[in-house]
Amino acid sequence: MRNYILAVIMTAIIFVCGTAQAESKDGFGIGFIIGEPTGLSMKKWIGNDRAIDLGIAWSFSENNSFHLHADYLFHRFDLLPTQKAKGQLPLYFGLGARLKLKDENDDRGRNDNDNLLGLRVPIGISYLFADHPFDLFAEIVPVLDLAPDTKFDLNIAVGARFYF
Repeated sequence: MRNYILAVIMTAIIFVCGTAQAESKDGFGIGFIIGEPTGLSMKKWIGNDRAIDLGIAWSFSENNSFHLHADYLFHRFDLLPTQKAKGQLPLYFGLGARLKLKDENDDRGRNDNDNLLGLRVPIGISYLFADHPFDLFAEIVPVLDLAPDTKFDLNIAVGARFYF
């Protein structure tokens, strides 16, 4: 339990410190992510085309695990046509990190004895509503776990966020 609390506190500190001096495009968004993982999703814009994304969630792949991730995202607003849409439809990509903390009560899967640390490469699409402070997103995220062993994984999820 101490590992969970320490990981959440460290992730929150990194997220807040990394965005404290940044200019906001659309503010800070909070919402949900469903798929792999499932839980809370947050996003802070730090420029017109850049953002930091944070997930505090639960992973159901292989075994149940507490999942934390943080990504630095770049958005391309010019790749998809949006003439008929009022909002914006950017593609995004980035680089981040993932931490999966083992569930001591679940002894199946490959992190039954160890926590997993890996690199994330999120690729996704988002719809930013023009008249409402919401966004919808879908992403595919290849993950390269580095510790305790090297293995490839894949996360796929959809979600929505409300911006303040």
